[in-house]
Amino acid sequence: MQIEKSLNSIIHQDCVDGMKALPDSSIDLIIADPPYNLSKGNKWGWDKSVELKGMGGVWNKVMEDWDCMGLSEYFNFTLAWLTEAKRLLKPTGSIWVYGTYHNIGVINFVFQLLGIEIINEVVWYKRNSFPNLSGRRLTASHETLLWGHYGKGKRKYFFNYPYTKNGDFAEDLLKKKGKQMRTVWDIPNNKTKVERKYGSHPTQKPIRIADRIISIASKPGDVCLIPFCGSGTECVAAKMLDRRYIAFEISEEYIKLAKERVEFTEPDLFVKGDESR
Repeated sequence: MQIEKSLNSIIHQDCVDGMKALPDSSIDLIIADPPYNLSKGNKWGWDKSVELKGMGGVWNKVMEDWDCMGLSEYFNFTLAWLTEAKRLLKPTGSIWVYGTYHNIGVINFVFQLLGIEIINEVVWYKRNSFPNLSGRRLTASHETLLWGHYGKGKRKYFFNYPYTKNGDFAEDLLKKKGKQMRTVWDIPNNKTKVERKYGSHPTQKPIRIADRIISIASKPGDVCLIPFCGSGTECVAAKMLDRRYIAFEISEEYIKLAKERVEFTEPDLFVKGDESR
């Protein structure tokens, strides 16, 4: 497949099959939000029948067939898509992968197995996290991001250092302007009405975090690959930041949502940064 034919499109296809059709070393940035493999155990929900500060509305635990695999199946799935990701990355490119304790160990292991060097492990601290309803464990208030690259022994990946040091991150209470960005990011998980205008995905990320990743690790005109498109957050951010994108998604429902969000992107989605993007 010629990559030009796939640019700025959301493709209804399994990402492994879709990536196999793309040429080697053709992608500048990969942002992957794979299944966390946590749709196990009992269902949990909150229906606002009792006042509880911080819940923010009706909430249900994610219970999806695509998010429930045995360990061996999940390992093979991760190995398959990351093998293609490694092949597609340019030497100057890099990959960011979301996870939690349910799956990040598998992703870390496969990174090392494939020779994908981990640049940083980023902790996304969510100060407005849901409380633990069972009272049997600590309240989960973060997710993890692995930032890696495959440079064949050479570290050529793009890093927008001026942006990370001097950008305006007003909502991040841990980031001080003029100081180097650290590996703990304080980014609220709430989504604005604009972000949810056309619907939502059960694991939808806020536009703020996609904005930061894309601004850190790519340049205008670069090609971003989104293997697990979901609601299209990264596609919207890529469009607004003048990047091109290729996305894959297996759900027709979420493809419709993502395409609507991209088509009707509105200019007030981002907390504005400085001009060093």
